[in-house]
Amino acid sequence: MTSSAVRRSANHSPTAYKSCTGIYSGALIGSLDTSHQHQIRFKSTAPADEAEEEVTSHTDAEPRIDNNTPEEVNDYTSDKDKAGTPSPWAVFDAWGAGDRITECLSDGEEAKLSVESVKIPTSPGETTVFNETDILQAYDKLLKRKSSVHFGYPYNLMYNHEELYEFMKYSINNLGDPFIPSNYGVHSRQFECSVIDFFADLWKIDEGDYWGYVTTCGTEGNLHGMLLARECHPDGILYTSKETHYSIFKAARYYRMDAKAIPTLPQGEIDYDILASEIEKNRDRPVIINVNIGTTVKGAVDNLDRILRILKMLNIPRERFHIHCDGALFAMMMPFVEYAPEISFRKPIDSIAVSGHKMLGCPMPCGITLARKEHVKNVEQRIDYLNSVDTTIMGSRNGQAALYLWYSLRKKGLDGITRDVTHCMETAQYLRQKISEAGLTCRLNDLSCTVVLERPMDDRLVKRWQLACEEDIAHVVVMPNVTIQKIDKFVEELVECKNDFGRIKPKRNDSPLNMLGCSSWGGNVVAPVGNFTSE
Repeated sequence: MTSSAVRRSANHSPTAYKSCTGIYSGALIGSLDTSHQHQIRFKSTAPADEAEEEVTSHTDAEPRIDNNTPEEVNDYTSDKDKAGTPSPWAVFDAWGAGDRITECLSDGEEAKLSVESVKIPTSPGETTVFNETDILQAYDKLLKRKSSVHFGYPYNLMYNHEELYEFMKYSINNLGDPFIPSNYGVHSRQFECSVIDFFADLWKIDEGDYWGYVTTCGTEGNLHGMLLARECHPDGILYTSKETHYSIFKAARYYRMDAKAIPTLPQGEIDYDILASEIEKNRDRPVIINVNIGTTVKGAVDNLDRILRILKMLNIPRERFHIHCDGALFAMMMPFVEYAPEISFRKPIDSIAVSGHKMLGCPMPCGITLARKEHVKNVEQRIDYLNSVDTTIMGSRNGQAALYLWYSLRKKGLDGITRDVTHCMETAQYLRQKISEAGLTCRLNDLSCTVVLERPMDDRLVKRWQLACEEDIAHVVVMPNVTIQKIDKFVEELVECKNDFGRIKPKRNDSPLNMLGCSSWGGNVVAPVGNFTSE
């Protein structure tokens, strides 16, 4: 398979992508002072002879001009759309993911969703206060409301899969290995394999060398990646940062792996010096490393090249280490950002897990895990009942998820993903600036769309905007559905929480808020390690 994941198809007009953010966010371009920021450039998907027309950040983009024709963004539009029907990707506003903040539920509507109201009768003749239609109408309004103020979690709500609703009547189950058909015929394996092929191309691994499947979520991908690592190195030690997602530590408990939680730098990356010291202390045992491609709270990306330098410096041979990358959100974004460190199988990594519902958007949680095919043999078991092999964490697997991911990738295409990534990165910088201009402290890692700020004292604001919090800090994850208008409203309400000292959270000496004032955030990219050798 050729590595074509950063090329633009010839039938797209390159001028349509100069101002990616303008498609979603109104007057963002030209409003930012980015002298304090590292310049972010976005990868072109154009052929080599069009490289000069690559997508760039707002620092050198033209002001927004709303003259994009359907032909210029035709990966989002069908023939019917060109004839005058709005694109299905534009109707996301209908369920509250656009600029509108929908109204709250009335007391009567809230009553319909109480525990007592939704109770399932268990006795003959037992009656209910509300019928199912009334309850579901109230629930629909609640979800619209919550979706319209969704800021703290990395879920892309800008999607539309109406064309797939017809398939919800089928029990689509991809049980067994995705590459080995079972006796069960109602499946979506061909779509699942197409999704896996896409990510194999994106993360640069040759055809025939990879294996993967569509998971229920990023956690399942991490569980599978850690299982492969444990089977390859039963006596290995797992090294991962303290800010790693809890699923990695869960895997270590499940598989009874020795694990070392390495302290982090202020911006959330693993402390490389301590990592090197710990590996040096245990040279007699194989090394298993989890590399975070975007930590949960701070959006920090562990520097894979620097970790490889450590292994090389310590003379750890390739057969004595195993690297899993928890890609969650950012492993899908970084291939579309120019100058981002390359996360790919061209380097000596062994598996990557990513969430599917985060960047792409999907009504059900899902994910993708990809690994070197040679490792999967260690967990493979023949199951006659299935007429297939057991290689996955789950037995029955949601075939709908594979179909929905396939649909999203086909409709968006590489250019659509590039636009989404551009929007997220640039709009995150806008949010950072707005909070800073309001006199509040916040931070934004390079290559991240996660803005870290003080946790508001007003829990009502935390719940209203669904902010993810950890001790004294909170964060906002800017996704494609987050607009400038909503950011302005959020910051307006945030400012109202300030106390007489200009803070929205009292500061303790040992508070994680102290790291927000650290000057070491960003600028930690090092040169690629080049060809890794085990000599």
